[in-house]
Amino acid sequence: MSTQLLPFDLSAILDSDEAVAEYVRQVLEDGDTDEMLRAVGHVAKARGMAQVARDAGLGRESLYKALRPGAQPKFETMNRVFGALGFRLSVEPVKRPGAAA
Repeated sequence: MSTQLLPFDLSAILDSDEAVAEYVRQVLEDGDTDEMLRAVGHVAKARGMAQVARDAGLGRESLYKALRPGAQPKFETMNRVFGALGFRLSVEPVKRPGAAA
């Protein structure tokens, strides 16, 4: 008896703003740029790549290029993409070793 595996579709679990925010937050915390680009790409696909590109003021192909691993998109581009996805980037302090409390 053989087991049939179904392809994993990440967009199926990215079904709410909270799920998307948590997913992207965790990837950003890891600090891997290529993984961050992949994560934002997954979210954009789940939301509709063409619509996200339009909302960000980009061509669809430009969006694909900006989100492929190894790309080095400008901050402005990523900020527009996050805005098109309904999110904003923010900064919060982190505890640094040896820093005064």
